[in-house]
Amino acid sequence: MPGGLYAGGVSNLVQYARLVNNLPGEPQRKPLAKRILTSKWTWILLAAVIVYTLCLVLFFDMIMGEDQVVPGGVILGINATAVKRAAWAAAPTLAFWVLVFLIVDRFRPQKPLLWFLALGWGASVAVILSIEINSWAAAHMNVYGDGDPTQNPRPAIFVAPFVEEATKATVIFLLAILVRYRLVSRLSLVSLAGLSAAGFAFVENILYYARVMVYSTRNINVGDVESAISYIVWLRGFWTCFGHPLFTMMTAIGVAVAIRARSKVVRIIAPLAGYLFAVGGHMLFNSQSSVGGDGTTESLYPLYFGVAIPLVLAAVIYMVRQVLAQGRLIRSRLADYVRVGWLAESDPLVFSRLRTRFYAAFIALTKGWSVWLATVELQGAMTELAYLRDAETNGIIDGSANIRAEELLWKIRKLRPNAISNPRGMRITWPKLRLKKRALKTKSGNWPTEIEANGSIAGYSAVDPKWGPPQG
Repeated sequence: MPGGLYAGGVSNLVQYARLVNNLPGEPQRKPLAKRILTSKWTWILLAAVIVYTLCLVLFFDMIMGEDQVVPGGVILGINATAVKRAAWAAAPTLAFWVLVFLIVDRFRPQKPLLWFLALGWGASVAVILSIEINSWAAAHMNVYGDGDPTQNPRPAIFVAPFVEEATKATVIFLLAILVRYRLVSRLSLVSLAGLSAAGFAFVENILYYARVMVYSTRNINVGDVESAISYIVWLRGFWTCFGHPLFTMMTAIGVAVAIRARSKVVRIIAPLAGYLFAVGGHMLFNSQSSVGGDGTTESLYPLYFGVAIPLVLAAVIYMVRQVLAQGRLIRSRLADYVRVGWLAESDPLVFSRLRTRFYAAFIALTKGWSVWLATVELQGAMTELAYLRDAETNGIIDGSANIRAEELLWKIRKLRPNAISNPRGMRITWPKLRLKKRALKTKSGNWPTEIEANGSIAGYSAVDPKWGPPQG
C-alpha cells in the first residue's frame, strides 16, 4: 500500500508539472471514440461552432431587412441576393490570405482546429462585438449620419481602431492561455492573428459590397452599377486588403515576445506595445481614408506608395527573416542532442531546412501512405524537441521538460526506420505503368491468334523438322 500511494503521488506530481508548464499529457491508450469524447478540444470545438453560428445569424439579422431611419440618415436594408453576390466577390481575398498565413508557419504548423478557431472568431465574434461597441460609442459621441460608425470620421478614427484591434486579437490571448506550449515562434502567432483578421475583413467586405450594390441599384445618379461595384471590390479586396492582417500582426508579435520572455515586465509591456502599434497604424489608415486628400483616389497615392506599401514590404521581410531565424534555432538545439549521441549527425541540418523537409515528404509520398505519415510525424517530433530544448535553456519550462524530451526521443527512434529521415541522394520513385503484351492476330479469323514464345502456334504441338513423308 505505501508503495502504491507513493507511486500514485509521483504520478500526480508529474501530471501537475506537465499542467503547469503547459506540456502535453501522457499518451492515452483508450479507444478512439472514448478519446474523442473525453478530449477537451471536442467540447471546445462544439462550443465554438455554436457561438460562431449564433454571432453570424445575429449579424446578418441586423444588416438584412427593411430600411432603417436613423438621426441624420437612412440605413439601407440588404437583401439575400446582394449578400450572396458580395460573398462571392469577397471570397478570393479571403482565400488568398488564408493560403498566405497557412504557408507562413511551416516548421511547426498549428492544428486545423486552431486555424478554425482563429478564422471563425474573426469572422463572427469579433465582427458582432465591434458593431455593438462602435455603435454604442458613436451614439455617445452624438454622431449623425447613416448609422454606420465607420462612415463618420470621429468614430472611425478614435473608436473603431481600439475596438476592432482588441476584438480581433482576443482569440490570440485565449489561445496563448490554452496552447502556450505549441505557440513556439512569432510566426505561429502571426499565422493565427492573420487568420482572425482575414475572417474579420471577409465579413466586413460583404457588408460594404452589399451596401454598394443596393445603393447603386436604387440611385440613378451612381451611373454604371457594375463599375461602382468593381471599384469598391478592387479598392477593398485588392489595393487595401493588407490593412487588417498587417495591424493585427503587430499585436501578435507582442504576444509572441511575451510568451518566450522570462521577465514579467516584458510579458506585460510587449503585448500592450504591440496592441498600441496596431491601433496607431489603424488610426492613421482610417484618418487618411476618411478625411485625407481631396476625396479623389489620386490624392491618396503619396500615402499609399510612401507609407502603406513600405510597411507591407517591411512585414514581408520580417516574416522571411523569422523563417530563417527559426531554421537556425532548430539546427542549434538539435545539435545539443547530437553531442550526447541521441540523434544522428545529419539531423540538425536536414530538419532545419524547409526545402529538405519538403523534399523528404515528397519522396515519402511516392513510397506510400505509411512512409509519408511516418516522415511527417518524424519532422514534427524533431521540431518539437528543438523548441522544447530552447524553452528549457531559456528558463521558460522547468526540469519536467526532460520527461517530454525522453518521450520524443523514443518516438523518433520508433519512427526513423519507416520514415525518410535524410533524403540526400534519394530519387523519386515514380509509379510504373505496365503495358500488357498485345496478342498477334492474323488477317483471317479462322487461324490461331497467338504465337507462343517457343515459336509454336497456340493450341498446336511443335513439329520436329526431321519428320517428313515416308521414303520409298
